[in-house]
Amino acid sequence: MSNSYPSVPILFEDNHILVVEKPVNILSQADSTQDVDMLTILKHDVKARYNKPGNVYMGLVHRLDRPVGGAMVFAKTSKAASRLSDTVRKHELDKQYVTVVHGRPASSSGSLIHYLLKDTRTNNVSAVPAHAPGAKEARLDYEVLEHKDGLSLIRIQLHTGRSHQIRVQMQTIGCPLYGDQRYGASVNKPGQQIALWSYKLAFPHPTLKEQMSFTCSPPQVYPWDMWGSLQR
Repeated sequence: MSNSYPSVPILFEDNHILVVEKPVNILSQADSTQDVDMLTILKHDVKARYNKPGNVYMGLVHRLDRPVGGAMVFAKTSKAASRLSDTVRKHELDKQYVTVVHGRPASSSGSLIHYLLKDTRTNNVSAVPAHAPGAKEARLDYEVLEHKDGLSLIRIQLHTGRSHQIRVQMQTIGCPLYGDQRYGASVNKPGQQIALWSYKLAFPHPTLKEQMSFTCSPPQVYPWDMWGSLQR
């Protein structure tokens, strides 16, 4: 990686896809802040590593919230982008996360279904009645892996990709994410890093069709370093 951009670990690369470990606090794509984003970083990196003239194609397949790190897949060709987008639409992109939350859910595992509404003015998402205008169904499965010192380590499988979905759904059942300044301000301290990590991605390769699976563990800093099951 260039010295002017953050280092991004590469988990896998071929002619069609690029799977990387997104650093925390980096945008998935550019927004009005003009802060550095993953698409710009990766385009610059590919251009430099392969000495490519002109513009480099890089397709955004899915997003991670800015404070969230972990596994992401990008498309290196328009064909791969189209097929991976189909994979997302068909819910064939298996996305698993780990998170640390305050408290402990009533059940050690289960499914959560809420209806979420996003306020585009404030960028806040809230759980609302199913019949509320504009509400979108959000579904996930969760499993509590460990509980210690008032915190729980939870593995989550997403079935929908709503904005701030995990953060809002867990907060709605009384278990706000550690470090979440937006949806857990009453229990988190300013400056704490949100403990949400894209742990696993699995999907059929866009051209080879074979199933691909990638995992990456969160950094060994608090609160992640509390849990033996997450050691690299």
